[in-house]
Amino acid sequence: MSYRGRFAPSPTGLLHAGSLAAAVGSWLCARHAGGRWLVRMEDIDPPREVPGSAEAILAALPAFGLVADEPVIYQSSRIAAYDAAFEQLRRDGWVFPCWCSRSELAAASGIHRDGRCVASPDPQRSPAWRIRMPDETITFVDALQGPQQQALRECVGDFVIRRVEGFYSYQLACVVDDAWQGITQVVRGSDLLDSTPRQIWLQRCLGLPTPRYLHLPLVLDSQGRKLSKSERAREVDPSDPMPSLHRALAFLGITSDETAVHPSELLEAALMQFDPHHLTQCSDHRAA
Repeated sequence: MSYRGRFAPSPTGLLHAGSLAAAVGSWLCARHAGGRWLVRMEDIDPPREVPGSAEAILAALPAFGLVADEPVIYQSSRIAAYDAAFEQLRRDGWVFPCWCSRSELAAASGIHRDGRCVASPDPQRSPAWRIRMPDETITFVDALQGPQQQALRECVGDFVIRRVEGFYSYQLACVVDDAWQGITQVVRGSDLLDSTPRQIWLQRCLGLPTPRYLHLPLVLDSQGRKLSKSERAREVDPSDPMPSLHRALAFLGITSDETAVHPSELLEAALMQFDPHHLTQCSDHRAA
């Protein structure tokens, strides 16, 4: 299959320097491979969503020269696909209902490892649904971070794939949609590196292909913390895109063309010198 990459933001705030770097990195990898670059809006967590942010992110991307090759997919329109995946997992005996309280989980260091709910069923409330974790270690090689491994039961435990409110987890939705969209390489921030073994396990349970992975270093704030929407990181300005785009390229280890006057021109110049192997030159960068 030819290369298919994607940028998958969540509408929990406006586009900021960290998410712009991830978008540019994924776009460059796709274009370098002669492949397609897709955008997927991961809007399946309504309590965390900021009204209008999905529209603002999608409007900002073209201002930075980042135009998807196919129509944008909204996860909120894909619930039937997640229902089908959930039913497959339930039919195959991988998931179980869980009424465990936060205090009960805290007593077990916050990790559920029993493969079944140890609390009494409560007919007055809906359960969460967890997937059983085997006593198995998942290994994979990240294209940037190198060999990785994670003991699923010890490090993760039986994690939730459908919440009490009925919302599906990021892990399940991401796996289902990466397969459906034919994604061949996932390029994203290293804050999601820890999620990858869980996603590989879900892929195996559902009989789905496993893409390659490349996790970029994080852009940090001035205190050395992850630059994220939840910390109210300063958004980038799509009305004046060049300064933020220059900084994103510098973070990725690419010398910007100072003569470029338009974002698309700057990105094309960056693509001419881009080599994903040189991304190892990147280090965690503190935003101004």
